[in-house]
Amino acid sequence: MSTKKEKSSFIEQFRALKNLIPFFNMVWNTSKSLTALNVLLRILKSILPLIILAVGKEIIDEVLLLIANSSDDMSNLWFWVALELGLAIFSEIMNRAITLIDSLLGDLFSNKSSEDLMRHAAQLDLYQFEDADFYDKLALARKQTTGRTILLSSILSQMQDILTVLTLGFGLVYFNYWLIIILILAVIPSFLGETHFNQRSYSLTRSWTPERRELDYLRYIGASDETAKEIKIFNLAEFLVSRFKFIADKYYKANKKIATKRAIWGSLLSAIGTLAYYGAYVFILIQTVQSIITVGTLTFLAGAFNRMRNMLQGIMTRFSRIAEEALYLKDYYDFLNLKPTIVSPKNYQAFPSKIKQGFTFEDVSFKYPGAEKYAIKDLNFTLKVGEKMALVGENGAGKTTLVKLLARLYEPSSGRILLDGIDLKNYNLNELRNNIGIIFQDYVRFMMKASENIAIGGISRIDELPVIKKAAEKSLADAVVSELPDMYDQMLGKRFAKGVELSGGQWQKIALARAYMRDAQLLILDEPTASLDARAEHEVFQRFSELIDGKSAVLISHRFSTVRMADRILFLENGTIKEMGSHEELLALNGQYAELFKLQAKGYL
Repeated sequence: MSTKKEKSSFIEQFRALKNLIPFFNMVWNTSKSLTALNVLLRILKSILPLIILAVGKEIIDEVLLLIANSSDDMSNLWFWVALELGLAIFSEIMNRAITLIDSLLGDLFSNKSSEDLMRHAAQLDLYQFEDADFYDKLALARKQTTGRTILLSSILSQMQDILTVLTLGFGLVYFNYWLIIILILAVIPSFLGETHFNQRSYSLTRSWTPERRELDYLRYIGASDETAKEIKIFNLAEFLVSRFKFIADKYYKANKKIATKRAIWGSLLSAIGTLAYYGAYVFILIQTVQSIITVGTLTFLAGAFNRMRNMLQGIMTRFSRIAEEALYLKDYYDFLNLKPTIVSPKNYQAFPSKIKQGFTFEDVSFKYPGAEKYAIKDLNFTLKVGEKMALVGENGAGKTTLVKLLARLYEPSSGRILLDGIDLKNYNLNELRNNIGIIFQDYVRFMMKASENIAIGGISRIDELPVIKKAAEKSLADAVVSELPDMYDQMLGKRFAKGVELSGGQWQKIALARAYMRDAQLLILDEPTASLDARAEHEVFQRFSELIDGKSAVLISHRFSTVRMADRILFLENGTIKEMGSHEELLALNGQYAELFKLQAKGYL
């Protein structure tokens, strides 16, 4: 599964630090004022430890001087004590201010990175969302939009501590440069150990992405309102729990192995650093006893050395952690670097204000990425202006694929689709889709207000309630809304407070209203009435037929009583056109369409 998958090297970790450059740019652009203030406060905070230690040295030396001289004049002593008190209060205030700014900046950054992720995902091709590897990348990227407060704080703390170490280092060098050398040697082993195990942890996390995504999925379906009925009826709880436990335990064991080794080696390497520290401490004590340095200087050096040792160890450990986080940031930027292949041309053709000829398929074939079989093969037909065309065929015949090709959600593998004699690729993508109203069979039940659910079809008009109401009337959703406690302001679905759940048929009427929200020249209904009974579906399609007079339409339905309302019917089989004509023409042909129509009609006798 994962143990033999690639491990990130030291070089990879250092290379990953380049991801901090765009990270800083994003932080800066999130809030320039907060970022600048944060950096300024941390610079001020970084020099305080040296000043406080220096003041402490003066206090001790002053106390010893007063004792040696038997003096009662303590004015100088109280000056240093007051100064140290003021510095301590100032340091605490700055700590609070830095923590506050870190929190605010981190929240703003998390919001912005989530917004960027959502915008970019919306630009990518539909086929990418149907690929498992893409979902792994998306899952990894999504994780980077949360918890960035910690990384941001770590990086800024790192800069602050480095400045502090530099200032303290000057103090140590002034007395004895050997102390610096001992200090560096004391923290290197621990740093190398942390870096090694960070690599192992990253490698484990990355290689287990599919399994962790499955765990999230199992966790969701195991406790969801959408799956509760099936879980109870089919007694799936133990099956789901067992499956979750099996995968979770395997990941736990793999992670436990690394964590245990990390703890053991970390303890040993830290012990080496502690021995080095006490070696330096003994050296300072001997110099004090020999009167080479004062007791105040001893206090200063011991304090500076101890603080520097802790800070250097923290810097090394944090550096390794930041390098690890930078590797994870790569997942976010890798996702943002994914490019869609279906885009508008630079010099695009203006979309016709009124379609004259219609849509023409010329030898159009389409194969899903990685698939061996064509979903659509050598299609040739024209959807004329004002024509109502029905697509009929068994599941998997290519009906939904065909309408997705019409909307350029997919690109033909071969052949081309023309609109008024011009390839669809030459039109602006947004203009094309704005002129197509389409409702799929797997429409989304948005946990939003009723008005918002309808306005999804023409989101730019979300504040135009009269337009929303008109769309609801056309789809017969107005009767559904009129029964809701808060009508168009009613929250739909049970996920949020005061939400009301609708029946399948009610949801479908709400979804159908979306098709009427835009003044589209082509309307497509891809089996959106599957939950309606035959009479209700017939009524919806009859109304649909009347309301779109003069516009082109594509209908997909398994009910032949509805399909017969179309001007022309395409009977698809294995992605190819088996039969084509009006209802009467296909019955006269006495082929597969006629056979299926008679079978279905017999079911109503």
